[in-house]
Amino acid sequence: MSSSSSSSSSSSCPILCASFNQDNSCFAIGTKDGFKIFDTNTGKLCYERAVGAFSIVEMLFTSSLLAIVGAGDQPSLSPRRLCLFNTTTGAPLRELNFLTSILAIRMNRKRLIVILQDKAYVYEINSLSILDTFDTVPNIKGLCAFSPCLDACYMALPASTTKGSALLYNVMDCSLHCEIEAHRSPLAAMVFSSNGMYIATASEQGTLVRVHLVSDATKSYSFRRGSYQSTIFSLSFGPSKQLPDILAATSSSGSIHLFTLGFASHPRSKRSSGFLGSIIPDAVNDVLDPAYHHVLHNAVPAGVKSSAVIRKVENVTDTSSSELLACRANMCVITYNGYFQEYNLRVDAQKLSWSLESETNLLSVTLDKSYHSTIAANIKCLLRETSKFNPEPWLL
Repeated sequence: MSSSSSSSSSSSCPILCASFNQDNSCFAIGTKDGFKIFDTNTGKLCYERAVGAFSIVEMLFTSSLLAIVGAGDQPSLSPRRLCLFNTTTGAPLRELNFLTSILAIRMNRKRLIVILQDKAYVYEINSLSILDTFDTVPNIKGLCAFSPCLDACYMALPASTTKGSALLYNVMDCSLHCEIEAHRSPLAAMVFSSNGMYIATASEQGTLVRVHLVSDATKSYSFRRGSYQSTIFSLSFGPSKQLPDILAATSSSGSIHLFTLGFASHPRSKRSSGFLGSIIPDAVNDVLDPAYHHVLHNAVPAGVKSSAVIRKVENVTDTSSSELLACRANMCVITYNGYFQEYNLRVDAQKLSWSLESETNLLSVTLDKSYHSTIAANIKCLLRETSKFNPEPWLL
C-alpha cells in the first residue's frame, strides 16, 4: 500500500491514469478534462477528447478502439460503466454496465478483461460475448497482469490479501494454469513479458522483485531493489522472443530501477574471490550480486506515480566468444505530474550510463492534425497488411 506522502502526492497530480498500448508504440492518459493519445516515438499528440474525467483509458494496439471508464464526476461518466469508443467516429460503440466500480481493463486481439474488486470478467473482444467470470480475493487496487501474446495468453490475479501469491489463468480456454507464491507480503505490481513466458512481481514491501517462468511456475530470478520499503508503481520487461534482457521498475522513491536479466542469465566465468563467492551456489550468488541492479536516482519527484517501459533493446556481444558485453535500450516514462520522458540507456556488467533524450509536457502539447492524418493512414495500411485481427471496425 502506498505511504501517505505518496498517496497525497499522487492524488494531487493532473493525470488520473496512464497506460501504454500492447506494443508500447502509443500511450494514453486520462485527466479531469478528458483523455489524450500520444505517439511514443515522437511524443506528439495524436488524438484528444475533452468530455470529463476518466479513470481508465486503454488502447488496443494502434487501432481506433479505446476502452474508457469515467471517474464519476458526472452521471454520464459512471465508474461502473465501460465504454468501447471509436476514435474515428468519435462515438461509443458498445457499453457494458457493472454493479461495482471498474478498477482495471486489459485487452489483446482476442480477449477483453474487466477487473472489479471481487470479480474478473473475460470477454471475446469481437462479439463481446462473456466467456467466463472468476471470483477473486478483495482486489481494491485492481491489480492484474495480462499477456498480449495469443500463444501464451495469460491473466494473473492476486490469490491472497495476506501474502504475495498470484493465480495465473489461460484465458483462451479459461482454465487455471498455476499458482505462484512469490512474496511474503501482498502483491503491489506484476507484469508479463511480451511473449507471455515470464512474469515479474513485487510486493507491498517493495524490497524484492522476482521473476518466474510461467510454463512451470518456477522462480528464475530474484533482485533486491533496496532494504527500505517503497511502493513499486510499475514493472516492465524489455521486448524479447525469449528471456528479456532488462526489467524496469518505478517506485515511490522517485528512482527507476533496472535489472539486467541478460547478464544474470549469462554471468561471466570469473566468480567472486571472496569467502561468500566460494560457498554460495551460482543461482543464489547471482541474486546477491549488485552488478545486475542499476538505478536512475531522482528520475521522478518522490511520491509521484510513474510508469516506465523498455521499448528497444540491442545487445553488444564479443565477436569471438559471443559473450554479452552491454545492452543498449530505449526507455520511456510517463509521470503523473504531466511529463513524458525518453531515455537512452547503456548497461554493461558493472555500470549504467544514460541520457535524457527528450521531455514533453503532456498537458500543454497541442494536436497536430496533419500529423494525425498521416499516422492514421499509415496505421490503416499496416493493419490491413500484417494483422491477423480483423481491422474493421477498429481502424483509426
